[in-house]
Amino acid sequence: MRFTQARALALGGALATALVAGGPAAYGALQGEAPGHGTSYVETRLFFGTERADGAPAVTDAQFMSFLDRRVTPAFPEGLTLQQGRGQWRNAHGVVEHERSYELLLLYPAAEADRRDVRVEQIRDAYAKEFAQESVGRADARARVDF
Repeated sequence: MRFTQARALALGGALATALVAGGPAAYGALQGEAPGHGTSYVETRLFFGTERADGAPAVTDAQFMSFLDRRVTPAFPEGLTLQQGRGQWRNAHGVVEHERSYELLLLYPAAEADRRDVRVEQIRDAYAKEFAQESVGRADARARVDF
């Protein structure tokens, strides 16, 4: 079977229709109570780069772990998950940066979201200042959590 331009356009149109039709329902699930078992929580993911905007050497594992111990653990003593990765993003000058990175996963009760938001923003600000970062990425979602 040949994949022609007409088939590609038809497939693209069908996919766009499916995404538009499915979009509001998926978005709505994030706005209200998350389905499933457990208690309503907020899942916050923070993305920390290690290359510094000021040209200094990259943040080392020891430096990041010290930051985690000093800034994150006191704010979220119940626990967290840390993953190492490789990331990329476009900086303020339009250049795509490739770097070693960390993804931090925090879970906290939805009823505490306002109070915890302040802590998350303090962590982001502290890391950006301490390690000359343009930003620290953040993604939030509702979750049902059971331990």
